[in-house]
Amino acid sequence: QVQLVESGGGLVQPGGSLRLSCVASGSIASFNAMAWYRQAPGKERELVASIIPDGGTVYGESVKGRFTISRDNAQNTVYLQMNALKPEDTAVYYCHLWQLAKGYLGQGRQVTVSS
Repeated sequence: QVQLVESGGGLVQPGGSLRLSCVASGSIASFNAMAWYRQAPGKERELVASIIPDGGTVYGESVKGRFTISRDNAQNTVYLQMNALKPEDTAVYYCHLWQLAKGYLGQGRQVTVSS
């Protein structure tokens, strides 16, 4: 069993910054991929960024250069630093962990970018 607990997010003005954190607990494998997805109202869920234990990353095109994903392997924690936020970044952000051919999704955190 794997649990993902997210924190952070909230309301910010355009151009501002926010940070999301996600702690994984339970039966965590030594190799896993952690990621952030987001889903805006009326839109499909999309990949924001992913990271593997050696630090390799993948970013969605719309967040490249503005968002940074990082992880602390010892703490089974993944972070998402979001800078230069835009109104179109408004969405529910979900933490995701993939290991042993199974995926796990967190409860989600609301991020709202509005003046």
